[in-house]
Parts: sequence; C-alpha cells; structure tokens
Amino acid sequence: MLQLRSVFVAVAVLAVQLCIGDKSCVIRSSTDSVVQLGSSFEVFCIFNLMCTGSMYSGQGPTKQKHKALNSTTIHFKVVNITENRTYSCHCENRKDLDPCGLDISAGYLPDRPKNISCIYKIVKNESGVVVCIWNRGRDTNLRNSSALWVKGVSGSHSDGSTSYKVSDKGTELLSVNFTVSRSVELISVWVQTENPLGSANSSIINYTLSKIVMPSTPVLGKPECFSRKCIMKVEQPVRTQHLEIQYRAEKQTWTTYQDSVVQMNSSHWSISSLEPYRLYHFRARSKFSTGLWSEWSTNIYAWTQEEPPAKELDVWLASDFKHMKVYWKEMNVSVSRGKILGYELSISSFSVITNVSANERSCLVELCASCDVTVRARNSKGLSPPARVTTRRTEAKSPNNLQVTANNSNITISWTKPETAPPPTTYVVEWYPDGNKLEELRWVRLGENENHAVISDVQPYECYDGAVYVLYNESSISWTFKGVATLESAPEAAPRVQEKVEGRNNVNITWSELDRSQRRGCITKYTIYLETMGNAKIYSTPASERTYIIKDLPPAEYRLWMSASTAAGDGPAGQKIKFFIAHDTQAFLLPVCIISSVVVVFLVCLYQNSTIKQRSWELFQCFMLDVVPDPANSKWAKEYTQDKGNMNLPPCSSSEPREEEKLILVNVEELPKQNSESRKPILRMSPSTRLSSETEPESVIPTTYIKSLSHDSDSSDHTHTSLDTTVDYISSHEPGNLDEEDDEEKCGEFLDMPFISNHNIFIEPLVFGGKLTLDAVKIDCSDFFQNA
Repeated sequence: MLQLRSVFVAVAVLAVQLCIGDKSCVIRSSTDSVVQLGSSFEVFCIFNLMCTGSMYSGQGPTKQKHKALNSTTIHFKVVNITENRTYSCHCENRKDLDPCGLDISAGYLPDRPKNISCIYKIVKNESGVVVCIWNRGRDTNLRNSSALWVKGVSGSHSDGSTSYKVSDKGTELLSVNFTVSRSVELISVWVQTENPLGSANSSIINYTLSKIVMPSTPVLGKPECFSRKCIMKVEQPVRTQHLEIQYRAEKQTWTTYQDSVVQMNSSHWSISSLEPYRLYHFRARSKFSTGLWSEWSTNIYAWTQEEPPAKELDVWLASDFKHMKVYWKEMNVSVSRGKILGYELSISSFSVITNVSANERSCLVELCASCDVTVRARNSKGLSPPARVTTRRTEAKSPNNLQVTANNSNITISWTKPETAPPPTTYVVEWYPDGNKLEELRWVRLGENENHAVISDVQPYECYDGAVYVLYNESSISWTFKGVATLESAPEAAPRVQEKVEGRNNVNITWSELDRSQRRGCITKYTIYLETMGNAKIYSTPASERTYIIKDLPPAEYRLWMSASTAAGDGPAGQKIKFFIAHDTQAFLLPVCIISSVVVVFLVCLYQNSTIKQRSWELFQCFMLDVVPDPANSKWAKEYTQDKGNMNLPPCSSSEPREEEKLILVNVEELPKQNSESRKPILRMSPSTRLSSETEPESVIPTTYIKSLSHDSDSSDHTHTSLDTTVDYISSHEPGNLDEEDDEEKCGEFLDMPFISNHNIFIEPLVFGGKLTLDAVKIDCSDFFQNA
C-alpha cells in the first residue's frame, strides 16, 4: 500500500508538471497586485536554475533594463505607474521553459458619494416607490461596488437598516428604487462605495416622505377645439389636489392657464382665450396638498378653428406706360385667422372681379389713370375687409428737408410733415432696384405721425430708387429719390459700344446698360474715349443717357472705347472699336452733275432740228457695228469673172497680195441723192486716188460698197463656198467694154443696197489690186459735216 501511494504521488506530480510545464522562475512585487496610479514599486524575478535572465513589460512586450541582485535574482524599479501593466521574466538561454508573469492593476480610491436626492412617487394608494440618485465621483479605473443603505421610521417604531446594492456600469450617476409603505413617515439614507484599494461612505440624509411625495404623471386626452377655446380630458391614477395646464402656440413660450391651479373637481378642463387658426401644444402636471409637482405629461397639440380675416390687406401698386401691377403683403396668422384660399381684385372702372390664387402676391392689370383698386383675402369662413388704393396721384417737388442717407446695412429716409389740410392719413415709403420697379417693388406703410423710415431689406452693391407717398383720403402726393446704395465699388465691366457714322463728319455712339451684378452700386456717369493719331479726347455723359453724338470730326481713322463709373471709382476700359471718317466727295460730284445736265439738255434741244437729226442718224450709222460683207460675193464681181476668165479672185480673207499685183488706194466718199424719198449712200472715188505706173488709167472705175447677203468669213473655205450662192467681188472694167449706160445701170444697182458695216471705216484702207478687196476701201465720212 505504501509503495502504491508513493507511485501515485509521483505520477500526480509528473502529470501536473506535464500540464503546467516547467517553471524557470518566480515573479513578485514589493507591493500588492493593485496599486494606486502614480505610485512606485519594484518587481523581482527569481530563477530556479542558472540562466541568463531578462524582464519584459507591456504589450509587445518590451524588454526592460533590469539590475541583477544576485546570481539567481534580477529586479526592475517601476516609477509613477500610469496604467495597468503586465511584467514577465524569461530565461534567455532556455527557450523551452515557460516564463513567469505578474499583472499589476493601477487605480484610485473611491470618492465619497455626494448629491443624494430622493423622491417618493405614489403609484397606488397603499404604497409608493422611493427613487434615490447620487453622484459616485470620479472613475477609479477599478471594479467598484456601491450600496444604498436605508433605515425607516414608522411612528415610534424604527426599522432596521437595509442595503440595496447597485452595479457600477461606469456611469457618473447611480440610482436605486425601493418600495415604501404609506405608513412610513421618515427614512434615513446613505451610500457606501468600495474597491480593492479601500472604501468611502456618504453623509446620512433624512427625509420626511410627505415633503418628497410626488403624484404620477397625468395623461392628457385629445383636445376638442373651437376658434377660441379647447376642451380636454385629464386622467390620473391617484387623486391629487392641484392640476396645472400649460399651452403655447408654435415657437412661443409656455403660458399657464391660471384657472387650472386650483383644487381639481373634474376630469374635463376647458382652456379659453385662444386665437383662431393656431396650432397649440398642451401639457399638464399635478400635485398633492404637500410635496412635489409631478413630471410634465407628454405634449399634445391641436388646431383651433378658423374665423374670417380680421383686417384688410396691405396693398400698394406700381405702373409703367402700359400696365399697372398691384402688390399685397401676406397676412400673418393673427390677421388671416385661417388658411387663405385666394384673393379677389376689382377696379372701379371695370365691373369684373378677378380671382387670384393664394400663392400670388401681385397681379398685372390694365393701366387706368384715375381709378380705385380693391383687394380682399378669402378663407373658409369669409372675406377680409376691402383694402383700397387709388391711382390718383400728384407728383410733388421733393422738399428741401427730404434726406436720404445710407450706411453699410440700411437706408434711412426722413422728412417733414407737409402743411396741408386735411392732414395725411398715412405715409408709404417704396424702394426698388434701379430699373426693376414692376418686378421687385418693396414698401412699408407708416402712421400719420411718423417722419422717418429705416430700410434694412436691401442688398449691398445694389442701386435703389424710391419715393415717399403722402396719402390722403382721395389722392396722394409723392417725393422721389434716386441712386442710393449701401455699399459700392468700381464697376466690374465696361458698356458694350456701337457706333454709326452719320452725315459727313458726325458719329452716333450708343451703348447698353451694364448688368446688375457688374454695376457694383449706382452708375454716376459714362466716359467716352476717342483716339486718333495718338491724340485722345474724353467725353462724359450722365448715367441716364444711352447715346451720344460727336460732331464735326475731320476725315481720319478713329478708335473708340468707354468706361462706367460709380461714386467709388471708374470701371475698366471697354474693347476698342475702329471707324473711319471719309473725305467729302459731294464737292466734286455736284459740279459734274450740273455740267452733265446742261450738256444733255443742250443736245436734246439741238436734236429738234431736222437737218441735225438727219445728220446725227447718218453719223450714228457710220459708228454702228454690224456684219461686214465680203465684196467677192457681189453680182458684179461674178459677171466680171465670167468676162475675164483669166482672173482668179482670191478670198477676201487673204491679207497678202500677190507679187505681180500692186495695191491701189482709193478714197471713197458718200454723196447723198437730192431725192429725199430714196436717199441712199453713194460711194465715189476721190480725185486723190493714186494709180501705179503699171495700171492703166481706164482700169479704175467708181465702185460702191455693197452689203453682202452672207456674213464675213476669215477662212478661205467659207469664201469659196459663198461664190456659188451670192454676188461676187466688185472689179474695174476696161473703158472699151463699158459705156455710160452700163455705168449708170451698174451704179443704180449699187445704190439700191444699204450702207452698213461692222468694221471701223475710218482706219482700215480700201486697196485695189487685180481685184477689189476690203483692205482697198477707205471710207471718208467727212462730207457729212461739210454738207451740214
């Protein structure tokens, strides 16, 4: 048995060693495993065998600079610990051995609990619940435990102390609930908190339950509302002596209904003195004759019913040359007393009522010079009183004491009350961005005793115009003001310019207005720059102008640009445009036109003479271009060819004469016949005709220029073809073969043909060779003018 026991112990020790492994060391500290934050201590590592020892700490872990105490012990001094740490010892040359470790927790002692507060909530008539809350203090960084100790007194009997433990979940406020009988009159409470470093107790607080008693929270039913009051039901589990009901409209402060702070005798309550068409919120709380008020109930809300609008609309109007725009302001809920469903607009000069939707705040109507405009608002219960505004206005001179000043955020307008009878009923101050009256009109209505207005509904870097209206019962007068701005800077751009040259030396300059965003205030002037040949001239014009004419500019090339200015300075220069002033051509054209007119009139008068008319027609025919006939195609030339078979006539287009032939120059002149009925041109040979020595005198005869039945041809082929079909070339006859009768007969044939040519007869000579060619003919028309 003894041997078996020894074996069993040995096996058990071996099994333990196998399970936990061989320990190479033992670690311990000079204090407990829980220390206060900021404390200092030492950690020792004791090794069971000879090895190279080392110490580590923290996550990672990190090797520490230890010191050797002896051959088996090392130690490390920890100074001002700030967090929980883990320390471990290792045998560096025996990695097969497990290290030993130690966890050190750092924290604070618990604070003394404070601010203990208890209330006694009555849930049932027999008992209630005491709720106590306290502040545990700072976080100790350790596991804490808290307990509320309670000791009750019922009459002359004192109960024992009872503790109610609370788990610490890291929150600063802790609370505990416990039930107390209605027979208990007094209680004493205190709180105890502890952790591994120590414990702390609060002071003892005594409560009289009747002073901390609180009823349960009331429950409100859905209100039933009329236009001026609401009725609601209030439910409570326990009867109380006081009930307080509060109400408020949206975004207003709470108002206590005074009649409710009385002894409660009914579960239904009526709240009066309410306004029509308001969304009201309600809440309630209750109280016993002593003790505390209950918590507020959950808020409930309801709308009161509508009533007809209480007052007339605030109406104003603006007009231009064609239309009139009627404006009105939206009613606030205290005046509208309901949801506005639309507006009714009527004009005294028209019998039609115009319905306008509820979303509109203006209406564009026809312009009327003297009429009354009436606007009314409509809700589900009826119409508002009529708001009337008249168009009968008299624009008066602005008085000397009308002052308009501006600072960085608003505009102030002040005036003196006019001395008129009857006195004015009200004042209206209107303002609008320059040039946008119909689109962005604003106004404010003031009482009859007011004498100034401060306008804050303005934008910086915007130019405003406006007026002050003095309203009477049937008419009004107005004082206007222009060009007011809160903040200004120089314009951001220049106007867009166009030019047009007018007349001889004037230029008309036009420009467009700057965009509102580019003006940066009120435009005070425009500057025009005109440059020519390096010299520049500057012209200024008021801000209201959009055109400017520069007169009497000398002929030259010009460059033009513009800039705009405000009271804060000049804007940038615009793009340069180029134009020209040309020289005057009328001084030359006028004399030419006058002389030409005189010449034309003289020629027309001269043309009335019959002789001049005849000669003019003949001269015209000389210059008239037409088809030149080929003389080789004449009848006379063909007959001559038949008689003289040995003659070979070349085509008229041949320009080179044969060597054996000599050219004979003949001057031809036209002699008109005396018979006016058949006046035809006659060709005769001039006495100055020259004959060559080889030509016999009788071979030269008078010839006549004859119109061919065919057209001219420059080619020899065409000329030969025409010989068979037309009259051929004119040639001379020998005197022995012709007598005077033949000459007269032949000349008569020639005279019956018209005289028209498309060649210039004044410069081309007519030359005779063995045949008569066109080059041998030279027509002289000088006799026309001699005979005339």
